[in-house]
Amino acid sequence: MDLTFNEKENAFRQECRSWLEANVPKEPLQSGDTGEGFAQHVEWEKKLFAAGLAVVSWPKEYGGREATLMEWLIFEEEYYRAGAPSRVTQNGIFLMAPTLFEYGTDAQKQRYLKKMAGAEELWAQGWSEPNAGSDLASVKSTATRDDERGGWLLNGQKTWCTRGSFSDIIFGLFRTDPELARHKGLTYFIVPLTSEGITLRGVDRLDGDEGFAEVFLDNVFVPDDHIIGEVDRGWYVAMATTSSERGLSLRSPGRFMATATKLINLYKRYREDATPALRDQVVQAWMDADAYRLYTFQTVTKMLGGGSIGAESSLNKIFWSEMDVKTHETGLDLLAELGELEPEAPDAQDHGSWMKGYQFALAGPIYAGTNEIQRNVVAERVLGLPRK
Repeated sequence: MDLTFNEKENAFRQECRSWLEANVPKEPLQSGDTGEGFAQHVEWEKKLFAAGLAVVSWPKEYGGREATLMEWLIFEEEYYRAGAPSRVTQNGIFLMAPTLFEYGTDAQKQRYLKKMAGAEELWAQGWSEPNAGSDLASVKSTATRDDERGGWLLNGQKTWCTRGSFSDIIFGLFRTDPELARHKGLTYFIVPLTSEGITLRGVDRLDGDEGFAEVFLDNVFVPDDHIIGEVDRGWYVAMATTSSERGLSLRSPGRFMATATKLINLYKRYREDATPALRDQVVQAWMDADAYRLYTFQTVTKMLGGGSIGAESSLNKIFWSEMDVKTHETGLDLLAELGELEPEAPDAQDHGSWMKGYQFALAGPIYAGTNEIQRNVVAERVLGLPRK
């Protein structure tokens, strides 16, 4: 692993930094999990796309600039260092796009990728069901063959669809052969939320935002070209998507380094009230974020050499999700009662982001496959331990 950036990488960093300094909104946007806030974020995404910075590592024909993985990490560092808005396109560009690049047909790539990058079409996940969350192989929603129309009829219910209330399309698994074993007989579908037979119902979250949605499907017809990969082999496609979610793409180190740096600045403001134990927590939070950053550079070096992440992405997921909770807990400990102020309160610190961030961080050990499941994956597939 070489952490020395070359001339091209340094120039790219400076270009990103200059643009972001000139264009990041001076005041934070509203939460992207509310209707009004989501619209603000979409406008930001379009501005980013127009500047050629929405999907820097993608091929140029889909709106990217063919940046290397190392340059992508540099962009992420600069993005979060600048305090730029969170990405409401992330379900598409960080999860669905890698899946399309690996398993999609040329026609599917042409149809979806550029509109995804330009925030013309917004994507949500359709993974979880009432009795199938972390145990994804338990999905009960079905897809029945419709030979007459050349497609499939989808029935069932998807839940906890992040930003599903505002999105245009979901992706998810449907059971196409109930006679096959759990991981078999599943097929990966793209489902437009404007399809006839779709009922969308928003779900209020703990923090009051309404971005989650339940999606009910009643004889929803989708044509054959809405399948990613092969019929009955959707599990393998889904594993590619979840590896992206648990690995480095969705939770880049720039995000955690930015939070750790914000924590250091918060400590400097409240150090006179802080106990030695709290000071040590601040130091540990920064060290953890930097360790994650270095681990990610090591992973990228491995990938540039032809390697892959595989089951090790579960290690990533456990680490970043628990680190995120601890970092926000430390910020709230520093703030004491001030940490409970709403963002618009006059004495709210850092725009009330510590409590909001803490509430979101609590979900980290649950979504993208619970950490209990990830520990089983690590035990069995990384360490080679027996199932029982």
